[in-house]
Amino acid sequence: MGPGAGGGGKGWLWGLGGAVVASAVWTGVLFATGGFDGSEAKADLAGYRYTTNLCGSTDSQAFEDSGYEQKSDSSSNPQHSSSESPALDSMTCNIDFEPSGASSSDYSSVWLYTTASLHKKTDPGPEFEAQYRAYEDQKTSSYSYEVSPVRGLGDEAYVVRQESKSSTSNTGAYVILAVREGWMTYQSTWSEYVSSSSSASAKTPDEATEMLKKSAKATLTKMKE
Repeated sequence: MGPGAGGGGKGWLWGLGGAVVASAVWTGVLFATGGFDGSEAKADLAGYRYTTNLCGSTDSQAFEDSGYEQKSDSSSNPQHSSSESPALDSMTCNIDFEPSGASSSDYSSVWLYTTASLHKKTDPGPEFEAQYRAYEDQKTSSYSYEVSPVRGLGDEAYVVRQESKSSTSNTGAYVILAVREGWMTYQSTWSEYVSSSSSASAKTPDEATEMLKKSAKATLTKMKE
C-alpha cells in the first residue's frame, strides 16, 4: 500500500476508535438513566402525601384572622374531592366564606378553591412557569392579568392577579397562587365580590396575596404530615 492508502487506513482506525469511545459513553448514560431496562425517572414527591380530604389540610386561619368565616348555611361547605391513580393523584377543596358580621342584605361571594396534584410519571417542572405566564396574554377591555414570582414557597411559585381596568371601587379581587415543589403542584384561588351597596369592602389583590401565602405555607406543611 502507498503512503496515501496508509494514511487513509489510519484515519479510518481513529474514526473507529472515536466511535467506540462515544458508544461507551452513551452506553453508560443509558445504564445510568435506565434506558436499557425501560425504567422511568422516579417521581420526586418531596414528602407530600395523597389525602382523600384536602379540606382537612387546608389552613384557613389567615382568612379568619382577616375577618372571614365559613358560611354555615349549607351542609356541603366545604366541599372536597380526590382521585388516585398510578400516574396522577388529584385533590381539591372549595370553601365558601363571608365577611364576619355580614347582614342578610349584603350580597357577597367569597370562595377559596384549592387543588393539589402528585405527578407520578411526568415532571411538571419544565412547563410550570409557562402554564401561569400564559395568563399575561389573556386581556379584555375590562381586565388583564399580572404574573409575578413568589419567594419562599416550594421550588418555584407564582402569583396571578386579575387587574380591573374599569372599576374604581373596591368590590372584588381574583388572585391565584401556584406552587411547585418537586413533582407536586399546588394552586389556591381567592375570588371575592362584594356588592357596592354593602358596608363591607373586598380585600385588595395585595391583601389577598398575603392571605394566600400564609395559608399555603401552613397547608403545605400539613400535607406532609
